[in-house]
Amino acid sequence: MKTALHTISYGGVWAGQARLRLEEIVAKAVELGFDGLLLAAKRPHLSPLDYDTGACAELRKTIQRSGLEVCALAAYTDFTANPERPDVPTAEMQAVALRRLGEMASELECPVIRVFTGYERAGLPADRAWATCVHWLRESARQVAPLGVTLAVQNHHDIAVHYESMAALLEEVGESNCRAGFDAWNLSEVATDAYEAALKMAPITALTIAADYVRRPRFRYRPDLVSYEPDQASLQAVPFCEGEVDYPSFFRGLFEGGYDGPIAYEMCSLLEGGGSLENLDRYARTFLSRIAEMAPSPTARALT
Repeated sequence: MKTALHTISYGGVWAGQARLRLEEIVAKAVELGFDGLLLAAKRPHLSPLDYDTGACAELRKTIQRSGLEVCALAAYTDFTANPERPDVPTAEMQAVALRRLGEMASELECPVIRVFTGYERAGLPADRAWATCVHWLRESARQVAPLGVTLAVQNHHDIAVHYESMAALLEEVGESNCRAGFDAWNLSEVATDAYEAALKMAPITALTIAADYVRRPRFRYRPDLVSYEPDQASLQAVPFCEGEVDYPSFFRGLFEGGYDGPIAYEMCSLLEGGGSLENLDRYARTFLSRIAEMAPSPTARALT
């Protein structure tokens, strides 16, 4: 079992969150005790605009000297974007970007690129949205296959967010280097048994990313009623295994299903306790401590 720190965790994306440069995050991952990195493939980190072949070679040397490895690159795709302007080849441009990320992954000796599907959009029929994601995932997988790179499709966007839909999507894509980047954090949101889902998805999963959350109820004030009406609850990140995600069941299912890929940790939302560097470090250390407790013993691995 290899652990990876998602660099977006120190990207300063959320209000009040500390930001580190990519080189600083390499040192931070070593300090914390991670085995590798999941590199956010956008600014302020590994943007194709900033990293040509030479820069990737220097970054690879820096990471390897530190004793880490690049477990995956994190791409940010949305293949159903901009349907109202079919004259703009939005999905095609994303496929071009993924081809360049495939080259960068090869230069960094990285085997996996994390990708997304697409969001549901008004005016875009569900069958067309599905077919669009299938088409461009297949095309992108074929583009990076000669480079020895696998796409890991994360259950993040609306299309194929449920694990059974994700399995069906990947089967329809039909490319051996297009697999699942299967996560647990949204399983409770879609009322899914974490163990059963993980057990089924384990054989086709290339990457998983962990984060834990609690539900925060929200209400809107109605001055005409001098009262409140319920609104959509929000999720707030909390330390690993202190939230609502059933990670013990999830990882038991993954391991029993034969998964032995990297386990990345991300802090990609507002954190309970704030976004200071000290709090980020505390969350990361808590993850490493608790995921180690879930790892199967060598004997258990041999039996599976």
